Amino acid sequence: MGKIPVFSILEREGKVKVKIVQDVSAESILRETIKKVKRSNLIYTDKFRNYDGLVMYGFRHERVDKSIRFANGRVYIKRVFWNYVKERLLKFHGVRKENFKNYIKELEFRYNNRENLDEKVYVCLSGIK
Repeated sequence: MGKIPVFSILEREGKVKVKIVQDVSAESILRETIKKVKRSNLIYTDKFRNYDGLVMYGFRHERVDKSIRFANGRVYIKRVFWNYVKERLLKFHGVRKENFKNYIKELEFRYNNRENLDEKVYVCLSGIK
């Protein structure tokens, strides 16, 4: 079974946003980027060629060649979220394709709320009678 394409964007020191997409074509990447990022913002990516159109649409864009290193001055590619996802999904020994979206959205929520997740869950559950 093939991989499910997921668009993800991580704010520096911030939240991650994920979305299941049809493909990782330049059009799909650009469409999702336009929805989630202000045009003048700086975007760091790896050297995947489908990011080439970002500059033409008003984004500032810098790349890191992952085959050489993951950082180049201020430009770096962090796989923190995807390492977090893999660590949690490993225990399932694979996830059914039809359930993947639910898992990935739950992990997006958990990652974005990892600092105080226990407290939030407690507040939610304390309201149930």
